[in-house]
Amino acid sequence: MIEDIKKDAEQRMAKSVESLNHDFHKIRTGRAHTSLLDHITVTYYGTQVPLNQAANVVASDARTLTVTPFEKSMIQPIEKAIMESDLGLTPNSAGNVIRIPLPPLTEERRKDLIKIVRGEAEQARVAVRNIRRDANSDLKALLKEKEITEDDEKRGEDDIQKLTDRYVAEIDKLLSGKEEELMEV
Repeated sequence: MIEDIKKDAEQRMAKSVESLNHDFHKIRTGRAHTSLLDHITVTYYGTQVPLNQAANVVASDARTLTVTPFEKSMIQPIEKAIMESDLGLTPNSAGNVIRIPLPPLTEERRKDLIKIVRGEAEQARVAVRNIRRDANSDLKALLKEKEITEDDEKRGEDDIQKLTDRYVAEIDKLLSGKEEELMEV
């Protein structure tokens, strides 16, 4: 019983950290990387598909992404999707290739991005704490139904607190790494 609760809590906490890491990849640093465009979808034969299923995306250099559509007719929809995204990028098409230059980040924009990153990290910490609360309430329910002893409940709460501390530390480590990456010039 207690092991199931701990295992469930650990899986959910790991998913929260994984989600935060995924969100961090969307936040742009000064360098071009293909994951920047991962969340963009385009209309391809009447269906919304991720950009990487309608085109080949590569980082041609440190400040430029190159998008090569699989079909020439997809150039306009891809350009439009990139323009309408929340990334603030301006694509330039040249024949069959779309080039996306990444403007250098200003000091002010870097500070804004750090605020955003800190907010994301705090949301992840709150999610982990909510998972802890759920697990502890499950333990209390088991105790109330006399399926476990008070000592078992206390031990279970301690284990869940250790899990919580471990995942919050992991979140903090991801945050400091992303802040460092953002402040790199």
